[in-house]
Amino acid sequence: MIITRTPFRVSFFGGGTDYPAWYQRHGGAVLATTINKYCYISCRYLPPFFDHKFRVVYSRIEDRKSIDEIVHPPVREALRYLNFENGVEIHHDGDLPARSGLGSSSSFTVGLLNALYALKGVMVDKAELARKAIYIEQERLKEAVGSQDQTLAAYGGLNRIEFQRSGGINVQPLTLHPDRVKELGAHLMLFFTGISRTASEVVQEYLQEMMTKEQQLERASQMVDEALSILSDGGDLARFGRLLHESWKLKRSLSAKISTSYVDQVYEAGLAAGAIGGKLIGAGGGGFVLLFVPPDKHPSVMHRLRKLVHVPIKFEFSGSRVIFFDPEEDFSEQAQKWEERARKGVPPGPDSLADTYPRLRPLTGGKQEE
Repeated sequence: MIITRTPFRVSFFGGGTDYPAWYQRHGGAVLATTINKYCYISCRYLPPFFDHKFRVVYSRIEDRKSIDEIVHPPVREALRYLNFENGVEIHHDGDLPARSGLGSSSSFTVGLLNALYALKGVMVDKAELARKAIYIEQERLKEAVGSQDQTLAAYGGLNRIEFQRSGGINVQPLTLHPDRVKELGAHLMLFFTGISRTASEVVQEYLQEMMTKEQQLERASQMVDEALSILSDGGDLARFGRLLHESWKLKRSLSAKISTSYVDQVYEAGLAAGAIGGKLIGAGGGGFVLLFVPPDKHPSVMHRLRKLVHVPIKFEFSGSRVIFFDPEEDFSEQAQKWEERARKGVPPGPDSLADTYPRLRPLTGGKQEE
């Protein structure tokens, strides 16, 4: 049995410049962090005692006899890519709802790959784990997703991530004083709008339009280093909030589909109650709103947005991890024998069990022979 824990992320600046269509021509950068809210994946080899060979448990339960029958796209493609021949059981749980802008789909893919590699006895480094997840989502699934979510989920931490024209990805952890990190965290408030949406579907609608906004995306990339300067110089942190506000206005200008009238009302209500800035997390259309709020204004913002779910968050720095590992019996040889008998049309029974498991023999005289 393997259990992995993979964090969700909050992106501050540079969103949009992490799409290959952009950074392979212009380069890109984001400033983002992972938070202490997680996706959990548990998996194990499935003993050959069932009618199904694969079980996938998420918002639904899939019992399948082949990989090709699996409906869940990342699970199907990950099992194909890693050439799984043995039966596998996979369970997914998450701290926060899916399709909410926190990179949950990529956290799932990263956590799943981490678990499946571990099940095979392979330890994958963070860079390779991020690359494999990007490959699964962008190349095999053809989803309209960027490259920051997978990278953050794999690495964890508060990072500046550079996306190079060559396709390379450079992760630079922020070396800030712990008090500065604590101060930044104390200004962040996360609220759920109650609207869920699939990021790739939202982005697909406006990606081509967004890629034509070169001036805006160049400015979005510049804000990453401006924000780094604010964090590192020890000055008034309110400047970070004001830059977030500018960034949100810039992002909204990329497409009319990024925000909604309801999201705008939530954001404006937060500002009226004392927030300095903020943004809608993720591709747009719904999900979570992040507000930058001086600590003494938190009660006012909480009261103003009391109908929304407030989610307290902290930074996390571990990335995707295997948190439980319990070696178990390998059933592959027995499973192959059962499959061979099934192909030959031999019905299961005491004799077939004795062939598959040599220690089992038909009962004689009321006793089981060893």
